[in-house]
Amino acid sequence: MKDGFIKVAAAAPGMRLADCAFNAAAIAASARKAAEQGANLFVTPELSITGYTCGDLFFQRTLQDAAEKGVEAVLCATADLSMLIAVGAPVCHQGKLYNCAVLLYRGRILGVVPKTNLPNYDEFQELRFFSPAPAGESTAAFCGMEAPFGAGLRFVCEELPAFTLGIEICEDLWVPVSPSVAMCRDGATVIANLCASHDGSGKAAEHRALVTSHSRSCHCAYLLSNAGIGESTGELVFSGRQLVAENGVLLAETAAFSDDMAITEIDVERLATERRRTNTYPAPARMAAEPIRFSMPLRETGLTRPVAADPYLPAEPRACAEECACVFSLQTQALARRMKHIGAFSAVIGVSGGLDSTLALLAAHGAMKLLGKDASGVTAVTMPCFGTSARTRDNAGVLCKELGLTLREIPIAAAVSGHFADIGHDPANHNVTFENAQARERTQILMDLANENNGLVVGTGDLSELALGWATYNGDHMSMYGVNAGIPKTQIRKIVRWYADTCGSAPLREVLLDILDTPVSPELLPPKEGQIAQKTEDLVGPYELHDFFLYYILRWGFAPRKILRLSCYAFANEYDRATILHWMKNCYRRFLSQQYKRSCMPDGPMVGPLSLSPRGAWRMPSDAFKTAWMTELEEL
Repeated sequence: MKDGFIKVAAAAPGMRLADCAFNAAAIAASARKAAEQGANLFVTPELSITGYTCGDLFFQRTLQDAAEKGVEAVLCATADLSMLIAVGAPVCHQGKLYNCAVLLYRGRILGVVPKTNLPNYDEFQELRFFSPAPAGESTAAFCGMEAPFGAGLRFVCEELPAFTLGIEICEDLWVPVSPSVAMCRDGATVIANLCASHDGSGKAAEHRALVTSHSRSCHCAYLLSNAGIGESTGELVFSGRQLVAENGVLLAETAAFSDDMAITEIDVERLATERRRTNTYPAPARMAAEPIRFSMPLRETGLTRPVAADPYLPAEPRACAEECACVFSLQTQALARRMKHIGAFSAVIGVSGGLDSTLALLAAHGAMKLLGKDASGVTAVTMPCFGTSARTRDNAGVLCKELGLTLREIPIAAAVSGHFADIGHDPANHNVTFENAQARERTQILMDLANENNGLVVGTGDLSELALGWATYNGDHMSMYGVNAGIPKTQIRKIVRWYADTCGSAPLREVLLDILDTPVSPELLPPKEGQIAQKTEDLVGPYELHDFFLYYILRWGFAPRKILRLSCYAFANEYDRATILHWMKNCYRRFLSQQYKRSCMPDGPMVGPLSLSPRGAWRMPSDAFKTAWMTELEEL
């Protein structure tokens, strides 16, 4: 439960119709198994204590009494477990019989939730046996104790208020406005659905779609515990497929006709964060009833849920390729729209033979196609100086040739040396002035060439560099349109790889693969023995780590301790904790101190989940102090 993680489990314990004692023992045994795996919440199917398909046996007082005794047996058998347990049972209340979820915790009943929407169409006849949930809340006598009774009950953990549970039953999810919508509005982050939806052709996809889409629209976690083996097959077949989704993502699913348990972790802090940042998410109703509180001491929750090292693109190759194509299309469309609007005849790009300028060239090439113009309208300018290597210089030339772009080479060593003489800088001193003078000279040339040719300077810097401030102020930091500004470095790498694999040209693919294999470098320091001397990731850290950090800093606002935990989990086979923490400190230090560069960054399209545009996505004062974050990092 620390860091907002709770472990949840959904299962259909083996059952026998109308044998409540047997079913109670099976539920208790399954609950104990879930508790041994650290579960904080365990959910069983609809009417799990009796079976859903008992028919007119529900009218028998013997079965009603047996069901109550069965729930009581589960209550006693699990009293030592610090875990919420939701059991389905028929409950007699105020002269009516209700299809209910009974929530148990440490030997007491926290609440009884009746089903609101009773299907009575096609194969369903629930109104024959049960009454719909009455309005409002009351108190029910069940298992020898008094418990809250009502369809809208919410249960909140005192130690972790973001863990607030709401319960609904089967058909409640299928109606246009489910009861859980109001529960989520009033604070529930986790919804448990005790379900008995029979299987059939297309049903698995239907269940997944319902659960994932509902969890997304309500910004909640959703558990569907479905009835399975043991139910009658006289008319229907129940397969017991269990599902757990969080905010539109399916986290766990069991196979049909298995006795497996869907068990995973829910990040309730993430859900609470999403609701706070989404101002269209409704506020609680003014007259919402107070939730029922329970105490569950915080404990470490071991992680088993998937945490992708690359949170920007899917791991599955086909899906990744589709996303790369989508992002590239957005880039090219955005650039074409900007060029058309301002009446630019050409695109001017400074090329280095590196990764970022390569993607900018590819995007500009695509934009010219969209505009119906010849690729030669893209002017690629290579400006070799003190740190330019033969490899990057040659790759830039081959790339432009294969794409049919106009390539201009303008050496800048003499101009920069003259500038050093003007300002009195010793060229043997390879300090920040030595480096930045080259970047600013290149930007001056690009701007003037654009003016000369009625063109637009296309920026090459990416989101990772903007976040870390790895750009020369008013040098490569500046352009007329930053086409890569919304794409992190790791994603750029994958888009260029996708382009290489789909371009249909062997020579173009070969040069793109060599560019991908070239170390990332600004090439501002002289080469050593002909090799690149200045490797960015040796200086600022691995981009795969920084991009991971930035995703959870910018998108979710997580604290450093939680991001460190997620990083250690996602990169367990690549970096040790000390290495990750070292680069995390560097990421925070640079990010929090470099806003002044981002505050005046050029326009650039947001094509993914993140943007640092000061006009639309990220607003931060340039003079904010970083003390709180660095203090927390030092304590880790």
